[in-house]
Amino acid sequence: MAALTDSETVERIVVFGEVLFDRFPDGCEVLGGAPFNVAWSLQALDAPPILVSRVGNDRLGKRILAAMKEWGMDLAGMQVDEHLSTGTVEVTLVGGEPRFDIFADRAYDAIDEELIAELPAGFVLYHGSLACRSPQSRAALESLIRRGPGSVFFDVNLRSPWWDEGRVHGLISTANEVKMNENELERLSPGARGRESRASDLLSRCGCDRLHLTRGAHGAITFTIRGGPCEVRPASETEIVDTVGAGDAFSSVLILGRVRDWPLETTLERAQEFAAAVVGLRGATTTDRIFYERFTKAWNS
Repeated sequence: MAALTDSETVERIVVFGEVLFDRFPDGCEVLGGAPFNVAWSLQALDAPPILVSRVGNDRLGKRILAAMKEWGMDLAGMQVDEHLSTGTVEVTLVGGEPRFDIFADRAYDAIDEELIAELPAGFVLYHGSLACRSPQSRAALESLIRRGPGSVFFDVNLRSPWWDEGRVHGLISTANEVKMNENELERLSPGARGRESRASDLLSRCGCDRLHLTRGAHGAITFTIRGGPCEVRPASETEIVDTVGAGDAFSSVLILGRVRDWPLETTLERAQEFAAAVVGLRGATTTDRIFYERFTKAWNS
């Protein structure tokens, strides 16, 4: 595979993990997977990423590659598996909240570290936890971390039964920034303590700089290793179609804020604003460029 082309951006973003199709009860198929959603949004927000993932040599895999090409995304990090199928997830909505039935032994479980090309120096690495369920993709992620990225953003997505507590804690310890929801914080830092105490304990034990805690309709809080927490709340008039991908939208802007050196408060406000707009979509992404342009124009002005 050819070396990836560096860009003029000081910090290039590398996104690692699953790409798949979310299938809804009405038969609708929507491109998804937390890393893919983040990469898609970053591309639309004028921060083109390198997505390192794997699809099957099948109908869905070809649809993914075609969609990425049409969206202008870099395909150099994509791998094609001749044996395993492209990832799929059955999504059901219960009380407005998504539930996921994630199928095993898919192409993104076999990301090959030998096929990951040379990367720009000082890249920012984003990854989740689902692709780490398999030894092969986990080894590929570990090889990326050994390359010495400028910073690592770990987006915790605990999807039972596809996670291991010790492994997740290990990944937190290699990250500069970590994002999770309140239920995930309770699982990873249990005990009869308050939210801030749990977060502070996790920060001190794992050594990361920031812990971003998403709270659904209540917004989000960022805890830092130094200083007090920073909180943001959504507008009360937010229109919700479904909440699939809201956390991924939030993550994409957190990463954008890091590479563009925005103040934390500004980053959180913009992340919340973008996530609130995404819950008005069916699924986590759209091909409507005007949807994203309102944010890029406002943030670049």
